[in-house]
Amino acid sequence: MRFLKQVLSVILMGVLASVPAFAQSLYVTETVLPNGLKVLLKEEHKAPVVTFQIWYKVGSRNERLGKTGMSHVLEHMMFKGTKKYGPKQFSRIVMRNGGNDNAFTSRNYTAYFQNFAADRIELSLKLESDRMRNLLLDPTEFLSERDVVKEERRMRYDDDPVSSMVEQATAAAFLAHPYQWPVIGWMADLDNLTRNDLAQHYQTYYTPNNATIVVVGDFATKKLLPKIKKYFGRIPRGRDVPPVGAVEPKQRGERRLVVKREAELPVVFAGYKTPDLKHPDSYALAVLEGILSSGKSSRLYRSLVYKKQIALYAGGDYDRITHDPSLFTVYAGVMPGKTPGEVEKALYAEIDVLKSRPVTDEELQKVKNQAEAGFIMAQDSVFYQAMLLGQYETVASWKLLERYVDGIRSVTKGDIQRVAKTYFAEENRTVGVLIPLPKKQ
Repeated sequence: MRFLKQVLSVILMGVLASVPAFAQSLYVTETVLPNGLKVLLKEEHKAPVVTFQIWYKVGSRNERLGKTGMSHVLEHMMFKGTKKYGPKQFSRIVMRNGGNDNAFTSRNYTAYFQNFAADRIELSLKLESDRMRNLLLDPTEFLSERDVVKEERRMRYDDDPVSSMVEQATAAAFLAHPYQWPVIGWMADLDNLTRNDLAQHYQTYYTPNNATIVVVGDFATKKLLPKIKKYFGRIPRGRDVPPVGAVEPKQRGERRLVVKREAELPVVFAGYKTPDLKHPDSYALAVLEGILSSGKSSRLYRSLVYKKQIALYAGGDYDRITHDPSLFTVYAGVMPGKTPGEVEKALYAEIDVLKSRPVTDEELQKVKNQAEAGFIMAQDSVFYQAMLLGQYETVASWKLLERYVDGIRSVTKGDIQRVAKTYFAEENRTVGVLIPLPKKQ
């Protein structure tokens, strides 16, 4: 086994040795059209496929209380037809041409994509340029799709005790910032949404100057860029979108929330306010996430699940690719016969160890190797390459991707200790606990 580990380590270091040349340039062609539309093109000729993605800088952070969920409902309505292409025709055309398509909404963006054989890329240009400004928003279709979203909310949140607790704890963590409400929206707000609300949201945010096109795959930039200009260049620039002026005040004490629901077992969740990827500490926090929660060899899983046997699962997540500072979360499912208090105490004990004792050289290097290797190996996917470009550009700048590997490599043991002390403080913590109630007969 020791010999095998040495061989794998040599292989991994060989892969990572090629990183500097890769990191120096992503070979992306950036163009901004006169109407403000940004276009990022990256040729990748490994296979005759292409992914087309269009990213709009609008998500739940651009909504307001009383009208939450608009961005997600509008994402659904984008598949309900234009004058040129009727309801459901968009996806049918894509499938008939051997492709697949979908969309997703987050707190920071809404994105649409199609994956095709390389010779079908012009279809994306025709379809997406049409629905950027010609969406019908039929009143009957709107009411039907709003009901679909409400049912989605019931299934994913209202009927799921753990998701419900996390949703409420997140709402408690933010007092002033729109990250406090869920992307899918509150149920009462969905009931209040009107077709006119969606039409105004669409006209405000679905404009060329608030969007980025990302194309990665087997194409020639010199041929594709003129076609993009042909289809999208004639769409008029919209008004500048209203900025999100909300700033979350500094948290001055721990916040606690207890949710009592019919459930099988208790769950403990804790979130700490942490900076986004534009902050230099984001690299150390990303490595710290790996130390705490990357797989079954991570500290939280190894301690709470294997050694102490007080949790069924344990992990964490650092929400790094966001427009504004968000949360670093840790969580655990309580083992039968154990209490939430025991598990919560154990979570904090592992965090306190990071504050008081430096991580080992071996542990730090392992996590950094995993982060680098995962980043590099993911480049085999043209979709993932485009996804990263779209995410980074929408919340900051795609050029920050060029710093990722060097940023991870530069993290030291001292950095890990420093960020743990800085951000994992009790007064910066919001805690949610799910307490199971017996099921009704």
